[in-house]
Amino acid sequence: MPARTVLQQADISRALTRMAHEILESNRGTDGLILLGIPTRGVVLARRIAHLITQFSGESVPTGALDVTLYRDDLRRNPTRVPSPTQVPSGGIDGKTVVLVDDVLYSGRTIRAALDALGDIGRPRVVRLAVLVDRGHRELPIRPDFVGKNLPSSQEERINVRLTDIDGEEFISIGGTS
Repeated sequence: MPARTVLQQADISRALTRMAHEILESNRGTDGLILLGIPTRGVVLARRIAHLITQFSGESVPTGALDVTLYRDDLRRNPTRVPSPTQVPSGGIDGKTVVLVDDVLYSGRTIRAALDALGDIGRPRVVRLAVLVDRGHRELPIRPDFVGKNLPSSQEERINVRLTDIDGEEFISIGGTS
């Protein structure tokens, strides 16, 4: 089955704007808030959400990147990408509200790895999860707090997120095979 576009750039922008408002409201402002993106596209999304929150509140939100590559439980089965550096905002994460940001939530295994990686760098007060797309099919009891779009899919389908900052074009498509 050929892939079909389900979200265009304007749809993605609206979803991120809504998510930024929800994060800001949930945290009751920006105090103690940190956004950590999971490479690769989660880092871009975290920066965009932080920029939106800054626009709405007038206060900047620290962002960083949390590489989970070496914390994954499927390293033996799947080829992995080269690890990216984890970048934690100055001041660390201890006692802070950390929002993990990723592009697609599927089995929950990436987020489990992120929680393990997070535990190695500090102890946040609260950890929340923001994802652009929740496609279902969880294998672990992980649920996002902030979702851009729920896209029910079959396990054979692939969700493809393209972001201008990385890919030179911006859309989300579904279809094809994983």
